[in-house]
Amino acid sequence: MDKQLIQQCGDELYEALTKKETLRPFTERFEDITIEDAYHISLRMVERRVQAGARIIGKKIGVTSKAVQNMLNVHQPDFGYLTDDMAFSQGEEMPISEKLIQPKAEGEIAFILKKDLIGPGITNADVLAATDCVIPCFEIVDSRIENWQIKIQDTVADNASCGLFVLGDRAVSPSEVDLSTCGMVVEKNGQIISTGAGAAALGSPINCVTWLANTLGEFGIPLKAGEVILSGSLVPLEPVKAGDFMSVSIGGIGSASVRFT
Repeated sequence: MDKQLIQQCGDELYEALTKKETLRPFTERFEDITIEDAYHISLRMVERRVQAGARIIGKKIGVTSKAVQNMLNVHQPDFGYLTDDMAFSQGEEMPISEKLIQPKAEGEIAFILKKDLIGPGITNADVLAATDCVIPCFEIVDSRIENWQIKIQDTVADNASCGLFVLGDRAVSPSEVDLSTCGMVVEKNGQIISTGAGAAALGSPINCVTWLANTLGEFGIPLKAGEVILSGSLVPLEPVKAGDFMSVSIGGIGSASVRFT
Protein backbone atom coordinates (compact mmCIF):
# COMPACT_ATOMS: atom_id res chain seq x y z
CA MET A 1 0.00 0.00 0.00
CA ASP A 2 1.31 3.48 -0.77
CA LYS A 3 1.54 6.22 1.85
CA GLN A 4 -1.52 8.06 0.58
CA LEU A 5 -3.73 4.97 0.86
CA ILE A 6 -2.33 4.17 4.32
CA GLN A 7 -3.15 7.69 5.48
CA GLN A 8 -6.63 7.46 3.97
CA CYS A 9 -7.34 4.20 5.82
CA GLY A 10 -6.06 5.63 9.11
CA ASP A 11 -8.28 8.68 8.64
CA GLU A 12 -11.26 6.42 7.89
CA LEU A 13 -10.72 4.57 11.16
CA TYR A 14 -10.41 7.78 13.14
CA GLU A 15 -13.65 9.11 11.64
CA ALA A 16 -15.35 5.78 12.42
CA LEU A 17 -14.12 6.07 16.01
CA THR A 18 -15.41 9.61 16.48
CA LYS A 19 -18.73 8.99 14.72
CA LYS A 20 -19.30 5.51 16.23
CA GLU A 21 -19.61 3.90 12.83
CA THR A 22 -18.20 0.68 11.40
CA LEU A 23 -16.24 0.00 8.22
CA ARG A 24 -16.07 -2.87 5.78
CA PRO A 25 -12.98 -4.98 6.61
CA PHE A 26 -9.79 -3.72 4.97
CA THR A 27 -8.88 -7.33 4.14
CA GLU A 28 -11.97 -7.50 1.91
CA ARG A 29 -11.15 -4.21 0.21
CA PHE A 30 -7.38 -4.58 -0.21
CA GLU A 31 -6.32 -8.17 -0.84
CA ASP A 32 -2.61 -7.33 -0.66
CA ILE A 33 -2.70 -5.51 2.71
CA THR A 34 0.16 -6.71 4.96
CA ILE A 35 0.57 -6.59 8.73
CA GLU A 36 3.20 -3.89 8.21
CA ASP A 37 0.70 -1.85 6.18
CA ALA A 38 -1.81 -2.33 9.00
CA TYR A 39 0.70 -1.15 11.58
CA HIS A 40 1.27 2.06 9.64
CA ILE A 41 -2.51 2.55 9.31
CA SER A 42 -2.84 2.24 13.09
CA LEU A 43 -0.06 4.80 13.57
CA ARG A 44 -2.04 7.26 11.45
CA MET A 45 -5.19 6.59 13.45
CA VAL A 46 -3.32 7.14 16.72
CA GLU A 47 -1.65 10.26 15.29
CA ARG A 48 -5.12 11.70 14.68
CA ARG A 49 -6.11 10.96 18.28
CA VAL A 50 -2.98 12.70 19.57
CA GLN A 51 -3.62 15.69 17.31
CA ALA A 52 -7.08 15.91 18.89
CA GLY A 53 -5.54 16.10 22.39
CA ALA A 54 -5.01 12.50 23.54
CA ARG A 55 -1.73 11.41 25.12
CA ILE A 56 -0.10 7.98 24.71
CA ILE A 57 0.26 6.31 28.12
CA GLY A 58 1.05 2.70 27.19
CA LYS A 59 0.77 -0.24 24.83
CA LYS A 60 -1.29 -3.40 24.62
CA ILE A 61 -1.04 -6.89 23.26
CA GLY A 62 -4.25 -8.60 22.25
CA VAL A 63 -5.53 -11.93 20.93
CA THR A 64 -3.14 -13.90 23.15
CA SER A 65 -5.39 -16.67 24.50
CA LYS A 66 -6.77 -19.61 22.51
CA ALA A 67 -10.27 -18.71 23.72
CA VAL A 68 -10.08 -15.23 22.18
CA GLN A 69 -8.24 -16.41 19.06
CA ASN A 70 -10.99 -18.95 18.39
CA MET A 71 -13.77 -16.42 19.04
CA LEU A 72 -12.31 -13.94 16.57
CA ASN A 73 -10.71 -16.46 14.19
CA VAL A 74 -7.44 -14.54 14.51
CA HIS A 75 -4.61 -16.89 15.39
CA GLN A 76 -1.72 -14.64 16.32
CA PRO A 77 -1.33 -11.72 18.72
CA ASP A 78 -1.79 -8.07 17.78
CA PHE A 79 -0.62 -4.83 19.36
CA GLY A 80 -1.79 -1.27 19.84
CA TYR A 81 -1.44 2.00 21.73
CA LEU A 82 -3.21 3.15 24.89
CA THR A 83 -4.17 6.80 25.31
CA ASP A 84 -5.16 8.69 28.44
CA ASP A 85 -8.77 9.07 27.29
CA MET A 86 -9.12 5.25 27.34
CA ALA A 87 -8.28 4.98 31.06
CA PHE A 88 -10.83 4.79 33.86
CA SER A 89 -10.35 4.41 37.61
CA GLN A 90 -11.68 1.67 39.86
CA GLY A 91 -15.21 2.59 40.95
CA GLU A 92 -15.71 5.08 38.13
CA GLU A 93 -18.66 4.41 35.83
CA MET A 94 -17.66 3.66 32.25
CA PRO A 95 -19.94 5.25 29.59
CA ILE A 96 -19.67 2.56 26.91
CA SER A 97 -23.01 3.54 25.36
CA GLU A 98 -21.54 6.98 24.60
CA LYS A 99 -18.04 5.94 23.54
CA LEU A 100 -18.07 2.44 22.04
CA ILE A 101 -19.78 0.62 19.17
CA GLN A 102 -19.71 -3.14 19.85
CA PRO A 103 -17.89 -3.56 23.19
CA LYS A 104 -16.57 -6.77 24.72
CA ALA A 105 -14.89 -7.05 28.13
CA GLU A 106 -11.85 -9.14 28.98
CA GLY A 107 -9.96 -9.69 32.21
CA GLU A 108 -6.20 -9.37 32.16
CA ILE A 109 -3.07 -8.34 34.02
CA ALA A 110 -1.57 -4.88 33.53
CA PHE A 111 2.16 -4.25 33.92
CA ILE A 112 3.46 -0.84 35.03
CA LEU A 113 7.04 -0.31 33.90
CA LYS A 114 9.85 1.39 35.84
CA LYS A 115 12.46 1.02 33.07
CA ASP A 116 12.38 1.21 29.28
CA LEU A 117 12.28 -2.01 27.28
CA ILE A 118 13.74 -1.67 23.80
CA GLY A 119 13.66 -4.77 21.61
CA PRO A 120 14.62 -6.88 19.83
CA GLY A 121 16.53 -9.19 22.17
CA ILE A 122 14.38 -8.60 25.26
CA THR A 123 14.06 -11.63 27.59
CA ASN A 124 11.52 -12.52 30.27
CA ALA A 125 14.14 -11.64 32.87
CA ASP A 126 14.46 -8.19 31.31
CA VAL A 127 10.67 -7.72 31.53
CA LEU A 128 10.58 -8.69 35.21
CA ALA A 129 13.49 -6.37 36.01
CA ALA A 130 11.74 -3.49 34.22
CA THR A 131 8.32 -4.03 35.86
CA ASP A 132 7.39 -1.92 38.87
CA CYS A 133 4.11 -3.73 39.60
CA VAL A 134 1.22 -5.73 38.17
CA ILE A 135 -2.45 -4.77 38.57
CA PRO A 136 -5.78 -6.52 37.78
CA CYS A 137 -7.42 -4.96 34.76
CA PHE A 138 -10.54 -4.97 32.64
CA GLU A 139 -10.03 -4.04 29.02
CA ILE A 140 -13.17 -3.23 27.05
CA VAL A 141 -12.24 -3.86 23.44
CA ASP A 142 -14.20 -2.44 20.53
CA SER A 143 -14.02 -2.74 16.77
CA ARG A 144 -14.55 -0.20 14.05
CA ILE A 145 -14.86 -3.16 11.64
CA GLU A 146 -18.36 -4.42 10.83
CA ASN A 147 -19.58 -7.21 13.13
CA TRP A 148 -16.06 -7.99 14.36
CA GLN A 149 -15.34 -9.64 10.99
CA ILE A 150 -11.61 -9.18 11.44
CA LYS A 151 -8.44 -10.77 10.21
CA ILE A 152 -5.10 -9.95 11.81
CA GLN A 153 -4.50 -7.01 9.43
CA ASP A 154 -7.91 -5.50 10.31
CA THR A 155 -7.38 -5.56 14.06
CA VAL A 156 -3.78 -4.30 13.86
CA ALA A 157 -4.94 -1.41 11.66
CA ASP A 158 -7.73 -0.69 14.15
CA ASN A 159 -5.18 -0.14 16.94
CA ALA A 160 -5.65 -3.71 18.20
CA SER A 161 -9.39 -3.10 18.66
CA CYS A 162 -8.67 -0.73 21.56
CA GLY A 163 -11.62 0.64 23.47
CA LEU A 164 -11.36 1.54 27.16
CA PHE A 165 -9.76 0.01 30.26
CA VAL A 166 -9.93 0.16 34.05
CA LEU A 167 -7.16 -0.74 36.50
CA GLY A 168 -7.83 -2.17 39.96
CA ASP A 169 -6.78 -0.32 43.10
CA ARG A 170 -4.14 -2.81 44.30
CA ALA A 171 -0.70 -3.34 42.81
CA VAL A 172 1.86 -6.02 43.69
CA SER A 173 5.45 -6.71 42.70
CA PRO A 174 5.73 -9.36 39.97
CA SER A 175 8.14 -11.22 42.26
CA GLU A 176 5.32 -11.80 44.75
CA VAL A 177 3.08 -13.84 42.45
CA ASP A 178 3.44 -16.73 40.01
CA LEU A 179 2.10 -15.09 36.86
CA SER A 180 1.73 -18.42 35.03
CA THR A 181 -0.39 -20.22 37.63
CA CYS A 182 -2.37 -17.33 39.15
CA GLY A 183 -6.09 -17.94 38.71
CA MET A 184 -8.67 -15.47 37.39
CA VAL A 185 -12.40 -15.42 38.11
CA VAL A 186 -14.69 -13.09 36.16
CA GLU A 187 -18.22 -12.23 37.31
CA LYS A 188 -20.96 -10.42 35.43
CA ASN A 189 -24.01 -9.13 37.27
CA GLY A 190 -23.21 -11.38 40.24
CA GLN A 191 -22.68 -14.60 38.28
CA ILE A 192 -19.36 -16.30 37.54
CA ILE A 193 -19.04 -16.38 33.75
CA SER A 194 -15.45 -17.49 33.18
CA THR A 195 -12.24 -18.60 34.82
CA GLY A 196 -8.68 -18.63 33.57
CA ALA A 197 -5.03 -18.65 34.56
CA GLY A 198 -1.92 -16.74 33.62
CA ALA A 199 -0.78 -19.58 31.38
CA ALA A 200 -3.74 -18.87 29.05
CA ALA A 201 -1.83 -15.91 27.58
CA LEU A 202 1.02 -17.40 25.53
CA GLY A 203 2.02 -19.53 28.55
CA SER A 204 2.48 -16.49 30.79
CA PRO A 205 1.67 -12.76 30.70
CA ILE A 206 5.43 -12.22 30.93
CA ASN A 207 5.85 -13.96 27.57
CA CYS A 208 3.27 -11.54 26.17
CA VAL A 209 5.14 -8.43 27.30
CA THR A 210 8.40 -9.89 26.00
CA TRP A 211 6.75 -10.56 22.63
CA LEU A 212 5.37 -7.03 22.55
CA ALA A 213 8.72 -5.41 23.40
CA ASN A 214 10.50 -7.41 20.69
CA THR A 215 7.77 -6.96 18.06
CA LEU A 216 7.53 -3.19 18.54
CA GLY A 217 11.30 -3.04 18.77
CA GLU A 218 11.46 -4.19 15.15
CA PHE A 219 9.66 -0.93 14.29
CA GLY A 220 11.92 1.14 16.54
CA ILE A 221 9.20 1.60 19.18
CA PRO A 222 10.18 1.14 22.87
CA LEU A 223 8.05 0.26 25.88
CA LYS A 224 8.76 3.19 28.19
CA ALA A 225 9.18 3.62 31.93
CA GLY A 226 5.87 4.69 33.48
CA GLU A 227 3.77 3.14 30.73
CA VAL A 228 0.83 0.81 31.27
CA ILE A 229 1.22 -2.45 29.35
CA LEU A 230 -1.88 -4.62 28.96
CA SER A 231 -0.72 -8.20 28.58
CA GLY A 232 -3.76 -9.88 27.02
CA SER A 233 -6.92 -11.62 28.14
CA LEU A 234 -6.89 -14.80 30.22
CA VAL A 235 -10.59 -15.50 29.55
CA PRO A 236 -13.07 -15.35 26.63
CA LEU A 237 -14.42 -11.99 25.52
CA GLU A 238 -17.79 -11.05 27.03
CA PRO A 239 -20.23 -8.70 25.25
CA VAL A 240 -21.36 -5.90 27.59
CA LYS A 241 -24.01 -3.20 27.59
CA ALA A 242 -25.09 -0.26 29.73
CA GLY A 243 -26.32 -1.48 33.11
CA ASP A 244 -23.92 -4.42 33.39
CA PHE A 245 -21.52 -4.73 36.33
CA MET A 246 -18.37 -6.83 36.08
CA SER A 247 -15.61 -7.81 38.47
CA VAL A 248 -12.39 -9.75 38.06
CA SER A 249 -10.35 -11.36 40.82
CA ILE A 250 -6.79 -12.62 40.30
CA GLY A 251 -5.15 -14.86 42.89
CA GLY A 252 -2.24 -13.19 44.63
CA ILE A 253 -2.83 -9.84 42.93
CA GLY A 254 -6.30 -8.47 43.71
CA SER A 255 -9.44 -7.42 41.89
CA ALA A 256 -10.96 -4.80 39.60
CA SER A 257 -14.56 -3.92 38.91
CA VAL A 258 -16.50 -1.71 36.54
CA ARG A 259 -20.09 -0.60 36.05
CA PHE A 260 -21.14 0.23 32.50
CA THR A 261 -23.45 3.08 31.55
